[in-house]
Amino acid sequence: MLKSGLEFFIENMKTEDFKAKRILEIGSKNVNGSIRPLIQNFSTPKEYIGVDVSSGNMVDLVLPVEKIAIHFGVESFDLLISTELLEHVEDWRVAIQAMKATVKRGGYIAITTRSKGFGYHGYPFDFWRYEIEDIKKIFSDFEIIVLKKDYEAPGVFLIAKKPENYVSADLSDIALYSIVLGKNIKNSVNIEKMPFKRKFVIKIFEIGYIIKSKTVAAAKI
Repeated sequence: MLKSGLEFFIENMKTEDFKAKRILEIGSKNVNGSIRPLIQNFSTPKEYIGVDVSSGNMVDLVLPVEKIAIHFGVESFDLLISTELLEHVEDWRVAIQAMKATVKRGGYIAITTRSKGFGYHGYPFDFWRYEIEDIKKIFSDFEIIVLKKDYEAPGVFLIAKKPENYVSADLSDIALYSIVLGKNIKNSVNIEKMPFKRKFVIKIFEIGYIIKSKTVAAAKI
């Protein structure tokens, strides 16, 4: 998580937003910083569960975002947090609908994600870029409390409230920018189906990411 992401939570959420609340964090693995220690050190949530697709630091349960509503039940959390995850989910519609379903009416979703201009960082995957207008459409069925651009790098930050009269929005007509194809599309595209030149460039980025990750890990030993 970038410094600006942490600042976003500090500036826009209060300790009472977490106190005695049931919180679910999606993509909770601590890779480049986490919001979890900040919340738990300065508040007392009723429960804080971190899920991710792979095990690691700050992961309580290995579970893909698409299955959270099935596993936990609908409207089971007061707050759902997703930091730097949505760009990495191939079927973003299914993921977001699962997130919306898992939050209670009157509960909140807090998201940070990347926009066009942010480089490929997808080991193992990187699919989408979200703009302010995209998020407005995607969360047109929620009350948007805060929606702003990331000042530090191309990205967007969101806090939205699920209304008591919630009716799920139709997301089928929304086209997002695909980092795989380099253009806005409605349907996801697997990396293996992309044009050769773009696949080659992305593979180079992946190799660089792996080397950088191993170098950082070695430096910590």
